[in-house]
Order: sequence, then structure tokens, then C-alpha cells
Amino acid sequence: MMNSNFPNYDLASRIQHTKFDSQFGKMPSMRMDRVESPESGNFKQVFTGLMENLNQQMEAPDNLLKDVMSGNQNVDIHDVMTAMSKSEISINVATQMVGKVINAYDRISQISV
Repeated sequence: MMNSNFPNYDLASRIQHTKFDSQFGKMPSMRMDRVESPESGNFKQVFTGLMENLNQQMEAPDNLLKDVMSGNQNVDIHDVMTAMSKSEISINVATQMVGKVINAYDRISQISV
């Protein structure tokens, strides 16, 4: 007996295939290509880029708030609140990343050769 309160979806037909899908023997996985030939620079370049991005996200709420206070009609207070939430999340993620890097360094330094 079918319950009419729940929609009847054919989920298998709605699945969209992505570029990460691959069959064995046909072509290598996109994820393996990334591991074999990294497109990013060294750790210093990646970390510097992350810090610059974090700095931009930290300045965004201040810049939007200045625009709202100066009377710019294209910026809404909701945009300021959204930017503040994004910057708060970014700070939390960055803090956790720094903690993980410090823990990894401590573990590596404890390895006896």
C-alpha cells in the first residue's frame, strides 16, 4: 500500500554523472591525476594565498559597512551580516588549521630517527 503523502521519485534516473566518474580501464580518475601531478605550488605559496584570502574576507564586512553608512543603495545591511558570518567562519577554520599544523609538527618532531 503506497502512502500518498510521500512523493514517488526515481532517484536513479536523476543522478548526474560528473567528471570524477570513471570506469576501470577506460581512463584514469581525475582524482588520481591531481595526486600524480599537483597544480599548486609549494607549501609557502599555498599558505600565503590562504592568508591573503583570509585577509580579504576579514576586510569585506568593514568595507560593506562603510558603503552602507555612506548611503550606497546597492549594499544592504543583510550583505554586511552575511559577510560578517563568512569572516567568522573563516577565522574559525583558520584557527583549527593552525592547530592541526602545530599538532602535525609536534608529532613529526617527536619521531626518533
